[in-house]
Amino acid sequence: MADRPDLSALKIDEHARRGPQRHGRRVLVILTVGLLALGGTGYALLREQVPEVQTAIVRADKGGRPALLNASGYVTPRRRATVAAKITARVNEIYAEEGMRVEVGQILARLDDSDAKVRLTAAIADRDATAAALGDLQVNLVNAERELKRNEELFQRRLIAEQQIDAARLAVDSFKARIVLARQQIGAADARIKMAEQDIDNCIVRAPFAGVVVSKDAQRGEMVSPISAGGGFTRTGIATLVDMTSLEIEVDVNESYIARVRDGQPVTAILDAYPDWQIPGKVRTLIPTADRQKATVKVRASFDKLDPRILPDMGVKVTFLGDEPTAAPSSGRVLVPRTAIRDDGGKPTVFLYRDGRVERRVLGLGQARGNDQEVIAGLADGDQIVTAGAKDLRDGQRVSVKR
Repeated sequence: MADRPDLSALKIDEHARRGPQRHGRRVLVILTVGLLALGGTGYALLREQVPEVQTAIVRADKGGRPALLNASGYVTPRRRATVAAKITARVNEIYAEEGMRVEVGQILARLDDSDAKVRLTAAIADRDATAAALGDLQVNLVNAERELKRNEELFQRRLIAEQQIDAARLAVDSFKARIVLARQQIGAADARIKMAEQDIDNCIVRAPFAGVVVSKDAQRGEMVSPISAGGGFTRTGIATLVDMTSLEIEVDVNESYIARVRDGQPVTAILDAYPDWQIPGKVRTLIPTADRQKATVKVRASFDKLDPRILPDMGVKVTFLGDEPTAAPSSGRVLVPRTAIRDDGGKPTVFLYRDGRVERRVLGLGQARGNDQEVIAGLADGDQIVTAGAKDLRDGQRVSVKR
């Protein structure tokens, strides 16, 4: 039997067997380390992104009257009118445009006056015809009076009967009566002429007072009427006019605090559109009635000085002030916008901006002043604080100021 090879003596080298596995593991480790390095770099870059914030300069508290009450309301004009036509007619021309300033008597629109002109022509024709008939009656009256005079002479001489002289007198009286009637008819025709002329004048819509057009309520070709006789297709107004010199503030004050409000009381108004602008004013009147549904009393306040930025129907917050000024200004008391103050674990804080970084400061608060807050500790006059921007700021974080 031939000798068979001994296969049990064959074996695989251990180094050759583990080589591919170790190579794969090495590649995996390199990839993992690379991904971690990229992630760390990305995290570092994200961390180094500088948030953008808005800042404001803290100003010293210069003292002032104490705030007794806060209320919200709207800017309202005392003189506001929807200018309408006195007659029902079609709009031929309209000159009113939103934002246009108008003077007293300025023409806002012209209506169709063709019907009124026809009535005027007819009234003039009636007047002229009656006037011509009056002239004829006056001529006949003169002739009848002459005839009466001759008949009277003949009657005195006993040449005619009494019946003839009576007929002559009747003719004179008849002409006199017809002349009176003609004159009355002429007066009636003159009245109709004036009415037609007034109708023509009513086709011109004028501004009743000086102001600004805030709404254009009709267009050329539409029907307008002082009453909504034509349903939804008939306009009842031409334009809405506001007297900008009569702007004032209207607020609802809870009846529980109305005792703190009096006529002439100084107030500070802050428009929602301009939260950093404090407008001085005073209480003009308290409307002597309460709203039982809302348990409020309406209060009207006037501005000390009007400004073009003040517009009708703007939202406004009003602070009613006391008579006695607060304590003298102190270097430790400053005013900051209330929007800059944050609640950090129940403690009022702000972020102070300095040299490109923010610093957290805990504040000691005083009295609220409208949209501002009195700070009695933690800040000084001239400090620059963050008012808006990134919400999650950290003490010492680098930031940039939004220009």
